[in-house]
Amino acid sequence: MLTIVLRSIIIYLIVLIIFRLMGKRQLGQMQPFELVLTLIIADLATIPMAEVSVPVLHGVLPLLTLVVLHFLLALISRNSMKFSKMISGKPVIIINPKGIDYKALKKLNLSTDDLFSALRECGYFNISQVQYAIMETNGKVSVMPKAEFSPVTNSDMKIRTNETFIPIVLISEGKIIDENIALAGLSEEKIQKLLTKNSAQKNVKVKDTLLLTIDQNGECYLQFKKGEGKTFQTKGLVAR
Repeated sequence: MLTIVLRSIIIYLIVLIIFRLMGKRQLGQMQPFELVLTLIIADLATIPMAEVSVPVLHGVLPLLTLVVLHFLLALISRNSMKFSKMISGKPVIIINPKGIDYKALKKLNLSTDDLFSALRECGYFNISQVQYAIMETNGKVSVMPKAEFSPVTNSDMKIRTNETFIPIVLISEGKIIDENIALAGLSEEKIQKLLTKNSAQKNVKVKDTLLLTIDQNGECYLQFKKGEGKTFQTKGLVAR
């Protein structure tokens, strides 16, 4: 009996350390590969606890192997957009200004009931209030309301507003998003000029940039890996 108690304590502490190393994401925030690893770790951890005939080391080694695998996948995902999309997928717009994207729903194997349930969880009970809804890679739905239905609504204050648009990510963690640059009608040369103009450093490079976005009105958000973020209006750079 004492042996089982000691083995359980050892495995529990090891699993606790593993999950601490893996980060503080909640279950619903995990990427698919993280969720799979979590389920396998939970299953493996029970074997050496209950089976006295299984050496503790034989139970610990698979757990450590999965931890190493997790960090390798996470590292590759951060450095390769293609690999990240392959194992985690990419966000999908399921509602746009024209309405529900039925093809996107079918591709995600969702029904309209699933969609309305997700919208209600976000606090929206009428689809006409939604400008965009995006299915994130972790299965959560993000909602951008129409301008007149934003918190402390402009319609209540009788203020005329323009519709809101999703900013385009041009640079993410030091990597240029080629398809988004093409969508914005920009080039790598223009992006470099934009970085140089809005940086206090000389010879600033794309790899030094944490995030660069641009919206329909040409408003940009820029933050380097070292330093604070800033918002500024561009001239002659308008995302389409």
